[in-house]
Amino acid sequence: MEQYCIYLRKSRSDVEAELRGEGETLIRHERALLELAKKMHLNIKCIYKEIISGETISARPVMQKLLSEVEQGIWDGVLVMEVERLARGNTIDQGIVAQTFQLSDTKIITPVKVYDPNNEFDEEYFEFGLFMSRREYKTINRRLQRGRIASVKEGKYVANQPPYGYIRKKIENDKGFTLEPLKEEAEIVKLIFELYTVGELQEDGTYNRLGTGLIANKLNAMKIPAKKRKDWVPSTIRDILINPVYIGKIRWNWRPANKKIVNGQITIERPRASAEDCILSDGLHVPIIKKETFDLVQSLMSKNPPRPIGEHGVIKNSLAGIVVCGKCGRKMVRRPYSKEKNQPDTLMCAAKTCNNVSCALYYVEDRIIKGLKEWLKEYKLSWKSNNKSPININAQMLAIKRLDKEIEKIRSQMDKLHDLLEQGIYSTEVFLERSSINSKKLEKLKKDKMAIESLVDTEIARNKNKKIVVPKIEKLLEVYKNLKTPKAKNDMLKQVLEKVVYTKDKGGRWHNSPDDFEIILYPKLPDSSDNRMK
Repeated sequence: MEQYCIYLRKSRSDVEAELRGEGETLIRHERALLELAKKMHLNIKCIYKEIISGETISARPVMQKLLSEVEQGIWDGVLVMEVERLARGNTIDQGIVAQTFQLSDTKIITPVKVYDPNNEFDEEYFEFGLFMSRREYKTINRRLQRGRIASVKEGKYVANQPPYGYIRKKIENDKGFTLEPLKEEAEIVKLIFELYTVGELQEDGTYNRLGTGLIANKLNAMKIPAKKRKDWVPSTIRDILINPVYIGKIRWNWRPANKKIVNGQITIERPRASAEDCILSDGLHVPIIKKETFDLVQSLMSKNPPRPIGEHGVIKNSLAGIVVCGKCGRKMVRRPYSKEKNQPDTLMCAAKTCNNVSCALYYVEDRIIKGLKEWLKEYKLSWKSNNKSPININAQMLAIKRLDKEIEKIRSQMDKLHDLLEQGIYSTEVFLERSSINSKKLEKLKKDKMAIESLVDTEIARNKNKKIVVPKIEKLLEVYKNLKTPKAKNDMLKQVLEKVVYTKDKGGRWHNSPDDFEIILYPKLPDSSDNRMK
């Protein structure tokens, strides 16, 4: 029996329609496509719902999963409201979608038309539809950006999350939002500015000015929660001190999204923009801080600028962005020592309130390499013990289709039971007896199907690992010691590791086991199995 699935995704126009009270989009689309499937007698096996509205395929995890299954030939067709729901990104993404459906001979079914990718005319119509959707997206995006800029210049607040000290408030008798001070948080904002400009009162009656780090420590000691995380950090304090929103201004385009290609992948950076590149306008909201105080802070900040990251941005930590604190979840950082102390660099958690003990960086690095070597050995052994011979995926897929036919047959029989009961041919007792027998058969068929699907998934993942992950780890183990720079080592480690969780409880002068710590490796595997390695 042929198998079909449904793919649902919201567009910006859908979101606008929901705001007008036209109902939840995905529910309406799901109902319409199920009605279409019933009319065309299509066997729907799965419904995919894309909650995240991303511009590219890389930002849409459900779409990635669907394309992977289409590529494997699992689906005979995919039902969508319009072809534009599949790809509205750049021409590369549109080409990937078109090629995947064409090579797998998978139909695209919409309420208006059925597209056969291997039909020349359907192919042209499909590609033209994707091109027009991209053009429409660009037009909508330009209109949205113009609208945001216009709103900013009118003093409205257009971001989704309000800054610390404020809440978003709908403007009465007008479109858009403004900000309203949140009393408890607004008092903390005033305290931060006061500690930085005036200082903390001392026993002798004088005031001692506090820097961003000491202010963060003081707020943590006072058990005052931060906005997005448990503890305050110096960077958060600094962002508050330089944010003009607290003197009644609206700032826009301060952290623009810059896209770059790194190792063939699109990455997004958000550097701080210069004052000339930002839009700064008078806001509709009430200020928390006086302009004189804010200007004094900027003057003091200019005399004490933040330290640059390394020398000309060069990575000096081979484990940068990889090792995570096992107690608070923050990224571990490198702490260098002066040459006079003759001490090796250490790996530490920068959070003042975290009690995870630091350790020499080279100890952790050596343990990670040793752990990868052990993990690779055990992973290869698991292939031999769990799968002595590779399964034939095509044969298993045929078995799944056979089971699907049996399942459909049982379901048809169960539907007939209801008809026979309604017609009075079967008594209630006979109906329940036959229904129980069919339910047991159906349950067994489903379990058999799940078992085969599990074998197929395992074999597909194993094949991917053999072709992608394992060679990368083997190459890393072979050349790692000969790599000249921390950046080169860091790049290779990031190719094979999602993260490494580090935990150490004991430390201090009298602790004689500097390598007494635990790490958990999370290798990058394409399957969903537990890939942890202690």
